[in-house]
Amino acid sequence: MQDLTGLTEQEVLKKREQGEGGTAAASITKSVSAIIRENLCTLFNLLNFVIAVLLFAVKAYSNMIFIAIIILNILIGIIQELKAKKLVDELSILNRPSVCVRRENKEKTIGLDEIVKDDLMVLESGRQICSDGIVVEGMMEVNESLLTGESDAVVKEPGSILYSGSSVISGKAYAKVTHVGDENYATKLANEVKKEKKVESELLGSMKKVTNFTSFLIVPLGILLFLEAFILRDTVLGESVVSSAAALLGMLPKGLVLLISVSLATGVIRLARMKILVQNIYSLETLAHVDVLCLDKTGTITDGKLKVVSSVPMMKNAQKEGEKLVRSYLAASDDNNATFQALVEAFGAEQIYSPSSKISFSSKRKWGCISFEEKGSVFVGAPERLLGQLPDSLEAQLDKGRRVIIIGYYNGLWTDENRLPEGIRPLYSVILEDTIRNNAQKTLKFFRREGVDVKVISGDHVKTVSMIAKRAGLERWEDAIDLSQAGDAIDFDEICGKYAVFARVTPKQKQELVLALKRKGHQVAMTGDGVNDLLALREADCSIAIADGSDASRQIAQVVLMDSDFTNLPQVVMEGRKVIHNVTRTAGVFFIKTTYSVLVSILCLVLNIPFPFIPIQITLIDACIEAYPSFLTIAESDTRRLKGRFLKEALKNAAPFGVVVTIMIAATSLIAPFTPDQRQTVMYLLLIMLSMIAVIKSCIPFNPLRIFICVSMVIGTFAALKLFPDLLEISPLTGNMAVYTAVGLAVSFVILLLILWGQNVFLRQRES
Repeated sequence: MQDLTGLTEQEVLKKREQGEGGTAAASITKSVSAIIRENLCTLFNLLNFVIAVLLFAVKAYSNMIFIAIIILNILIGIIQELKAKKLVDELSILNRPSVCVRRENKEKTIGLDEIVKDDLMVLESGRQICSDGIVVEGMMEVNESLLTGESDAVVKEPGSILYSGSSVISGKAYAKVTHVGDENYATKLANEVKKEKKVESELLGSMKKVTNFTSFLIVPLGILLFLEAFILRDTVLGESVVSSAAALLGMLPKGLVLLISVSLATGVIRLARMKILVQNIYSLETLAHVDVLCLDKTGTITDGKLKVVSSVPMMKNAQKEGEKLVRSYLAASDDNNATFQALVEAFGAEQIYSPSSKISFSSKRKWGCISFEEKGSVFVGAPERLLGQLPDSLEAQLDKGRRVIIIGYYNGLWTDENRLPEGIRPLYSVILEDTIRNNAQKTLKFFRREGVDVKVISGDHVKTVSMIAKRAGLERWEDAIDLSQAGDAIDFDEICGKYAVFARVTPKQKQELVLALKRKGHQVAMTGDGVNDLLALREADCSIAIADGSDASRQIAQVVLMDSDFTNLPQVVMEGRKVIHNVTRTAGVFFIKTTYSVLVSILCLVLNIPFPFIPIQITLIDACIEAYPSFLTIAESDTRRLKGRFLKEALKNAAPFGVVVTIMIAATSLIAPFTPDQRQTVMYLLLIMLSMIAVIKSCIPFNPLRIFICVSMVIGTFAALKLFPDLLEISPLTGNMAVYTAVGLAVSFVILLLILWGQNVFLRQRES
């Protein structure tokens, strides 16, 4: 007999001091310092601050106003991400695991971070094993499917090794903790996988491309513009710096970086309120792009529970007494697995008769027994054990993927757990089936309508998995394969498209299926709840964990469904679409400035003319024409299916306007009969109006909010020109300047229409 007193509080304190205690669960979100660092330490911010320092050095203070907007952008980004972090962290606390231990001869429930090595865990039916350990007393059956993918129970006796991530099906045992915190098997595996998992984000990747492009051009162009002004045109130092700085500021779509981060953070906040955790803000957009969704069966399509479809009395004239025996059995049983929970719900549990002996249900024996004094013994088990030959009616139920349980009666007491007595008479045959999650059919129909191919992957029997898929509404449920029968040389590239249901799949095979789908050019999302899913979750473009599953899967997943309901996935898709549609629609306006700034800078170098604008003028366009409309429409709900790629679409929308602005500046610089200051004013007015046309175009189709935005943008921008002409260095508008501006706008508009028409013709021909 083992000593089951457990550790004393002094021993616990000593072990914690020696570093043998559990560690507090790490936040699944970024730290506050990481959020501040990622928003502050960017290449965009560095370039903007360098430009600000140069302007400060030449005392061009009014042209430094843009730096206030940069600082405001940084603060807004940090505040929004901190707000999202707070909501997500608060939600994650609800899902922290606990463990029952025996200390000083008393049982107590503690947090996982309070457990220490050599603690005595109390493990019984229904409990999750949260730390690695070794059984010291008792016997139980453990479900290790979260580790291995196999749903068959494993018997654990004194001396057996236990791994965190598994759970107790039946029986009771005491186990000594051998590993805590990051030393646990499941945690080690999760941390290893997590290191290799990189965020795949189109928005992030696109902005990196833009950053790399602008950083490649901005330094040499800036130096050349400054040297040309200062040396070739003999411009004073201050004016040379101001002119060059304006060109460089125009190349940086700084507001777009903030727009993307705020849009994503807003989406994360909305999902957190729906109990959906997005562990990295860029993960929000990923699911919106996927075209293949891989679903695990148990715990994802099903909720892990069983329900009784029918119970048929099999003993004549004994139904009333039989019900009493069954209710007494269920009240006395120590078992708490899904089968027994379903039986309790169907029959009820009531201690009518007192038990004299118990034999716990074992998947190895496939039966359990409880004896009642003077009433005999009740057996619950598999039909092949209690009946022998199965009737055709029960065989038909098995073919439908259902489970069959027989409740039998023996007129006598029974205590031998190694064999069954002769003369067991069946009381009931009970048909059970897995419970499909509510709205599962609606969810699969949604993905089918949206062009997402759904695959069901499971470690269970092929017939069971395909029947579950059929009940869940999967159209191709008959296209099923048992990978345990497929041999060693499996062609995953062939079977990944040929089949929709994969059964008896090992963790490594899950990973190979995901990789094969990606090789075919698919964007793949994978749901999982166990350690056996980690390899596949790591490889998927979007990894989704079920909160009821293992801690390890939640740690590495990009999205965690806190209510463990995959039918909430459409909400994630919709939020991702909102963000991408809103950002793509407005990015075209931001990239106009980047486009014409690069083209006009090259034009200025070729013609040896100054860049036509100054930083304060660019700042007004940034604030009133780019940022204001974009951030007011950030919450719009555009959930159409995504078409095209973000960067390609944004540049396609921006290029015509950027080219027209460049043509207009070149023509005005060469032919406008005005003074240099008047030419600059005319070009600035034309730039403002062309930029406004781009915003108005992006707002089509109009709604009340978009109409308000367009009207207020026009009024606000021209009010600023009227109120602050000296600050913006705007010359008074003469009649000739007004006529030239009107004609220039009309000509620019015609050229724009021709370019847009030619662009559409080219794209249609390319598609055909």
